[in-house]
This record gives sequence, structure tokens and C-alpha cells, in this order.
Amino acid sequence: MTRSRTITWNDPVESAAYGHGLTGLEFLHRQTSGLIPAAPVADLIGLRGTYVMPGRVTFEYEPREEHYSSLGAVHGGIVTAVLDTAMCAAMQSVLDADVGLATVELRTTFVRPVTLITDVFRVEGTVVHAGSRIASAEARLVDRTGVLYATASSSALLLAAEHKHSVPAQMVA
Repeated sequence: MTRSRTITWNDPVESAAYGHGLTGLEFLHRQTSGLIPAAPVADLIGLRGTYVMPGRVTFEYEPREEHYSSLGAVHGGIVTAVLDTAMCAAMQSVLDADVGLATVELRTTFVRPVTLITDVFRVEGTVVHAGSRIASAEARLVDRTGVLYATASSSALLLAAEHKHSVPAQMVA
């Protein structure tokens, strides 16, 4: 049986403009509360911010059938995107106003397959280091009982407002 899905989203450029002059933490608080629309990718993969504090964020992720690979579980790229989003948000939560970031390194470790059997997962992102040019973070994907499914680590280049849109294409993740 063929299935279909209709996708709608808000203009991401418009959403980013709402963040002008806000610290990363202020932006994330407004996004989590619905005052600023979530990024299109968050809606696409079923991710919802639930908790934000400096250096730590939590999301809920609900796997869907369209996330599956032909191997009968959620595709590793989707799991990695979920973890990457949490790590980037954690790093964003400690940034000054009008400072962005670009992922420069990302590593994911898969512990067990993610399937529809577990209805909602918790994704925790935590800053490990926040320097003046590079930040790093870790993330964990766990079920409601705390069972671990995947972990990740990441490093990002911090971008001042004047350089935010001029990053070479190979550096933008």
C-alpha cells in the first residue's frame, strides 16, 4: 500500500530574522514556546523542543514510518540529524546575540535500532566546551525509561554576524 504525506513549513529566513539581536538562549526559549516557528527540519523529522537552559537542551523525537530504511528501522541519517539538532541547539544556547555556528565535525554511535515500538524518545544535548571560535557538544537519544539508543559528539565553528552568511559551502552542515 502506497502512503503519502503533505508537508508545510514556515519561511526559515523569516524565522531567523526574528532572532536578530537575541542571544541564542533567548531565541531558543522563544522557539520552544512557539513565539518563533520551529526550523522546517524539526517539523520534517518530528522534533519538538521541550527544555532549554544555558548549555543544555532537551527535545522529544517521535519516529515515523517514513523515517525507516529498507532494513526495518529508522535510517541512521535521521537519527544523526536528531542528535545534531540537539547538539547545535545546546551550543546555540550559550551564544551571544547575532553569533551563529557551523558544524565542522560530527560523530554518531548507534547502540540499538530505533523503531516505532518506542513511541517517543528524549534527545539531550549538552555543551562540552564553548570557546571564542570553537564549541563542542554531546547528545544522547534515550527512550522513556532511559535506555540508550544512540550518542553523538560534535564541534562547531562560531561565526560572528558579519561572517555568518559567508561561510564556504563545504563548512556548512
